[in-house]
Amino acid sequence: MSAASRFSPSRISALMIKEIIQLKRDRLTFAMILVIPVLQLVLFGYAINTDPKRLPALITAADNGPNVRAIVAALASSDYFAIAPGIASEADADKALMDGTAAYVISIPPDFERDLVRGLRPQILIEADATDPSATSNTLGALPQIIDIALARQLAGPLATKATTPSAVDLIIHRRYNPEGITAYNIVPGLLGTILTMTTILMTALALTRERERGTLENLMAMPATPVEIMIGKIVPYIGIGLVQVSLILICAEFLFHVPMMGSMALLLAATLVFIAANVTLGYTFSTIARSQMQAMQMTFFWFLPSILLSGFMFPFRGMPEWAQWVGSVLPLTHYLRSVRGIMLKGSHMGDISGELGAIAAFWLVVATIALFRYRRTLD
Repeated sequence: MSAASRFSPSRISALMIKEIIQLKRDRLTFAMILVIPVLQLVLFGYAINTDPKRLPALITAADNGPNVRAIVAALASSDYFAIAPGIASEADADKALMDGTAAYVISIPPDFERDLVRGLRPQILIEADATDPSATSNTLGALPQIIDIALARQLAGPLATKATTPSAVDLIIHRRYNPEGITAYNIVPGLLGTILTMTTILMTALALTRERERGTLENLMAMPATPVEIMIGKIVPYIGIGLVQVSLILICAEFLFHVPMMGSMALLLAATLVFIAANVTLGYTFSTIARSQMQAMQMTFFWFLPSILLSGFMFPFRGMPEWAQWVGSVLPLTHYLRSVRGIMLKGSHMGDISGELGAIAAFWLVVATIALFRYRRTLD
């Protein structure tokens, strides 16, 4: 047996040292190895919460007796509700549910106190934004007990018989926008955003790195085209591919999952176009930073992980701590999910989602500026 064919620990050691040296030179990959486990630990350990608390709620009360005040105080002191101060009008409460600034509206009818004392079991209407069933199920389940405990303290002495079972009040729970609590109505519109985020960013992130690895980047730079023209020429085809994906997903949403379309299809496509444009521009920005296709894919995954966890797709957005909500508010997927769910499930109009589209457009402007700056540095 020749010396070259024998098992050699020294050769293996040399190859291992060579691989470690190459890994140290690839700083982006080395950073991903260190950062991604820490990022996953922080996100899953601190930011993810499947039982959101302190959700915003409005009170519309036509009666302001002591029992009503006791119920409102009990709701405010619980961990489930963040009661807005004052009494809201029905129009303001309905608008708050539509634009997502309120998760619950608690309506107390006139003559509540009189009917309660007479043992007539007055009704309390609870309207919940059920576009995300998982965000409201635990709260709605705890609501009867909270109200019963509040009234048990009030209905004492001669009124003690009114606090016996069944409950002294009749709770009417109205799950708005998704009355049956069908999970697909929340997941499928969310998948529209997550699929577009993953595919459009990844495809565009490989745009310039593919040219660099194939040795054609110099030919691209020699073309009599400005950086803006090159960027537009690179990203527009992927915008078209994204629109094709949207069409396929919407067809499946209609015929396979029967997700309702309460709003305008034209508005949904316009919002999707802005979202796709922001994503492909971000991918193009990654391609100006990465030195290889592997690095471009790593950067895409690094962006996709917090996007899918902090946007409200997998876990309730309001269940996350405040710092995680601030991070999630930077992500375009967060604003797109609110827009697409609002259009499809609530019938939102342009005025209802203009703030979300403005946030996506601002993100698009920032990453486009960074991409042009990075490309000019490449030219130099």
